[in-house]
Amino acid sequence: MAARANAGTVGVISGGVDGTYIRFAADLAAVLDDGDTLRVVPVVGKGSIQNLRDIVLLRGIDIGIVQSDVLAYARRERLIPGVVSLIQYITKLYDEEVHVLARESVRDLAALAGKTVNVDGRGSGTAMTASLVFGALGIGITPAYDPQDVALTRLRRGEIDAMVFVAGKPARLFATIEPASGLRFLPITPTPALLETYLPASISHTDYPNLIPAGTSVETIAVGAVMAVYAWPPGSERHRKVSRFVVALNEKFEQFLRPPRHPKWREVNLAAQVPGWTRFDHTR
Repeated sequence: MAARANAGTVGVISGGVDGTYIRFAADLAAVLDDGDTLRVVPVVGKGSIQNLRDIVLLRGIDIGIVQSDVLAYARRERLIPGVVSLIQYITKLYDEEVHVLARESVRDLAALAGKTVNVDGRGSGTAMTASLVFGALGIGITPAYDPQDVALTRLRRGEIDAMVFVAGKPARLFATIEPASGLRFLPITPTPALLETYLPASISHTDYPNLIPAGTSVETIAVGAVMAVYAWPPGSERHRKVSRFVVALNEKFEQFLRPPRHPKWREVNLAAQVPGWTRFDHTR
């Protein structure tokens, strides 16, 4: 019984409960589980850097959702020896917007110089992106590393000045913020330095009706989300499991485009290339 139960199981490390990664992982389980040859087990993760480590090191984790810039970051920081040969990708998923939520008295990013800004947990994708973005803009902040739900509470109380959250819009974390909260999103102008890594994007009233006035939007930047996978050798048992997953993803992809699946699925192009990454070959 144990052998049968594990034969088709694929572990997918995702993100925190308020982010988009975990909802994508839950959608994968809902659509792809067939009760026989394939079972997807979603796992709550701690951010892109830790997810990368978990794919390489954690038993039972084959696939993870990470930011597209994490592989280059891991290589530059030498976080995992030989990481480029150990990690491949199945598909690019969607673009994640960088949200900077601040107290209403803070007018722009420059005003955050020397201020306390929450950037999620140490080693998270948001912390990595915040470091890169504020560094590129020459704005020195005092980072805090609270979980995002705790950070939102602290921001409401005035204990911190702003928080950064990298997530596909609309992020559920901000859905319950009341219109008279005294909080606002800060714009991020896509400077040439930022455009070397990120894409121009925006968030609008449709995304966050309680925080952005009708008919307006807030300029920001976005980073790609990637479905990463361990580079299992062709012919191995784990390679066969992941290959079944990829085949099922392609065959059932249309089901992800309909409610109640996350609207970000409609941005996914399974054939999209990810520069600097090697695609997992499920045909071998």
